Amino acid sequence: TNSMAEAVCALTSLDGRYASKTSKLRAYFSEKAYIAYRVEVEILWLLWLSNDPRIAEVPAFSPADKSLLLEAVQNFSVHDALSVKEHEAKTNHDVKAMEYWLKERFQHAPNIVKVSEFIHFACTSEDINNLAIARMVQNAREKELVPMLLRLHDKLSEMAHTHAAAPLLARTHGQPATPTTMGKEFAIMAYRLGKAIERFRAVKLTGKFNGAVGNYNAHTITYPEINWPEVALSFVHSLGLEFNPYTTQIESHDRLAELLDATAAINTVLLDVVKDIWDYISRGLLGLKVAAGEVGSSVMPHKVNPIDFENSEGNLGLANAILRFMADKLPVSRLQRDLSDSTVLRNLGTAFGYCAVAWGSASHGLGKLQPNASVMKADLEAHWEVLAEAIQTVMRRHGLPAPYEQLKALTRGLGVDGSALRAFVSSLQGIPAEDKQRLLDLTPQTYVGLAPMLAASLPKLGRDEPAAAL
Repeated sequence: TNSMAEAVCALTSLDGRYASKTSKLRAYFSEKAYIAYRVEVEILWLLWLSNDPRIAEVPAFSPADKSLLLEAVQNFSVHDALSVKEHEAKTNHDVKAMEYWLKERFQHAPNIVKVSEFIHFACTSEDINNLAIARMVQNAREKELVPMLLRLHDKLSEMAHTHAAAPLLARTHGQPATPTTMGKEFAIMAYRLGKAIERFRAVKLTGKFNGAVGNYNAHTITYPEINWPEVALSFVHSLGLEFNPYTTQIESHDRLAELLDATAAINTVLLDVVKDIWDYISRGLLGLKVAAGEVGSSVMPHKVNPIDFENSEGNLGLANAILRFMADKLPVSRLQRDLSDSTVLRNLGTAFGYCAVAWGSASHGLGKLQPNASVMKADLEAHWEVLAEAIQTVMRRHGLPAPYEQLKALTRGLGVDGSALRAFVSSLQGIPAEDKQRLLDLTPQTYVGLAPMLAASLPKLGRDEPAAAL
């Protein structure tokens, strides 16, 4: 097919091998999408001017003309985008090309032609660009990125609840440690991801609309009687964005950098998640459901590899390399502006594309997981020494001498089984019978503290959306 041919000839894997995982982001971050969002800002600004009686030169549009204007936004097509690019080939300026295309599009609408010089009125290119980019990112976040993250969070939460009571030997420094449960470990993952998602969603993007260097110079020389900061604030708010009143020619990108940093923080959490899951799989504590027809190795027929988590790990790293660079670079611009931010901003789709691949792979991998109860039990049974903590702590309560030191001598670096520990407990003097019996009944599988309760009571992540963009 044509799409397959295009995929195998693509320059990057995002539009090639992983095109099916990133295709929905094209509606927000492709060149066509960028032009479309700019067209939207231009049209809405022209309509805004027409609704201000102080701008007598732009009378209110008739319903028919208003529909014609909005149709340019709602039905913006690939053909339209290509037409804009044809103008750009002559102007070597993307925003001016769009302005010329708009005038050309409405050349047969007399009432629009009369006010066509108010298209892009008093605007610098960045007035249009920054609002378009903020809306692109805001819409992509709520319509695509957050739903992906919530599905991933749901799968982690499901693992936490389903396996809340499944005993698991913990490891600190890679060595046997106090037991936990598989569900509790997944609850930690889900909780951390949930907090990172909340931070990601809480970032409020900002917009500027104050002219060439942020002082409304062209505005006030033309209509000195109008309070332009008030107009700009209202217009930016109408787009669902917060208003940045103090800027140079460009919006400072501080909030966008904050959002990119929040995205990278999500990926850092997930990097920890996929690495831990990989380790549990490598030790047989978690198994992978086998899919018919899949191959794990070109030479070793038995292999069932954790490829989803490995794929996720690689793409998380790629995403964060770009995200961290962008978060550091975008807020820095020479004097009133330089153009270095422009080329960087055109790679937002690349950064979020790698996120989409990583998040999708992790989510797919989670659907294949199944705890291996027998391996988990054997791992615990091989390490009775982890009960030393419990015994020495009870001894401390009842004032027995050198409890830590006694258990250290009994267990540190030594193989010890249940019989040896029970014999030690039985020999203790000064511990009430009830407490001693509780220690005698204890096993590595039952010494899990409140882990089952903590996993089972993992709170749900709020689904309420922040104020939607208009």
